[in-house]
Amino acid sequence: MPRKKSKKTLAEKADKYKCYLKSVQSPEHEVEFFDQAFQEEFGHKPKSLREDFCGTFAVCCEWVKRGRKRTATGVDLDPEPLQWGHENNYPRLNERQQSRIKILEQDVRKNNRPRVDVLAAQNFSFWLFKTRAELLDYFQFARSNMADESVMIMDMMGGGDCYSEGQTDKRVIKKGKKGFNYHWEQGRFNPITHDADFYISFKFKDGSKLKHAFEYHWRFWTIPEVRELLNEAGFSNSYVYWELEDEDGEDTGEWVKGEDVPSNPSWVCYIVAVR
Repeated sequence: MPRKKSKKTLAEKADKYKCYLKSVQSPEHEVEFFDQAFQEEFGHKPKSLREDFCGTFAVCCEWVKRGRKRTATGVDLDPEPLQWGHENNYPRLNERQQSRIKILEQDVRKNNRPRVDVLAAQNFSFWLFKTRAELLDYFQFARSNMADESVMIMDMMGGGDCYSEGQTDKRVIKKGKKGFNYHWEQGRFNPITHDADFYISFKFKDGSKLKHAFEYHWRFWTIPEVRELLNEAGFSNSYVYWELEDEDGEDTGEWVKGEDVPSNPSWVCYIVAVR
């Protein structure tokens, strides 16, 4: 008698990129902040975007949805997420929107034209450059791909909790039978080199787990280091945008420039560099 095939676990059936989009990325919020930062600097809305380390280029797709004259270029060296984006994100756009997106499978340290209004490097992706020389080189290339009136936007994280090995931030992303939990694990931190390992895992209702679905091996850069390197690369100015909190200490979703902000054991901010 033939053996009955074992039923696949939810983790085995899961798509890690779909889980990532639901738990990590918020393209709508990102594009709204890009508009805010550019408009506060130049008084009008931007039209062109370059998304470095774009992965599945979800932000590019959201960008072209926001205006008929908007164009987006996504750049990434890894073919796997780019292919996923072509199969899943790209078909959600209409033909006109698709025609205003260009995806490049290449190193972000290359010059491309046309130069853009907004260059974004999100999700701490530029932290893969572990030396000052490498990061300075990237910032110089980034600046060369930007228009005369333009901003570069990066997010940063920090706080004392971020240096503690073995910590795992657990969040429920979706409830019910098709729900899952997101786990952000701080695996290792070297205080001498600031080398750090981080992992994203997803846990499902049947108890199965997509362990270390994404791995990151970065240098943990600080805000002063990044701003000093931006200055060395030729950027005219840089600002830090901090999220305001309400009376109960909850995030409000409102981002403002700041040079003196309260300490927090764990925080995320934006750095906006003006070409």
